[in-house]
Amino acid sequence: MIQFCMMAVGALIGYLLGARAGAVSVLTGMLVAILPHAFFVARMGWLRSSQRRVRSAQKLFGAELGKFGLTVALFVVVLSLAPPSNPALFFIAYVAILSTHWLIPWLMPEHRAIN
Repeated sequence: MIQFCMMAVGALIGYLLGARAGAVSVLTGMLVAILPHAFFVARMGWLRSSQRRVRSAQKLFGAELGKFGLTVALFVVVLSLAPPSNPALFFIAYVAILSTHWLIPWLMPEHRAIN
């Protein structure tokens, strides 16, 4: 959910910095980060059944491998077929979405340290 909010804010910032082309570069960079993550989450949802641990570990490895492969494929497609007009905004948006995985636990109130 927070990633979609970041997409809206990022598109607005991209539009302010580079008009329509900047917003498209930001959205493309964010989608390259979100789509493989969504694939991984979908694959992990299938692991909720009662399977043996070895089989679950194999599926986890397969999901991670698929996520990595999809990330590489999306980068190749985007950078070769439709290169972003502003590569800096593209990569900044990609890194911003990836950093949300590390920042969300710090921002969630139930995970803050209580004195």
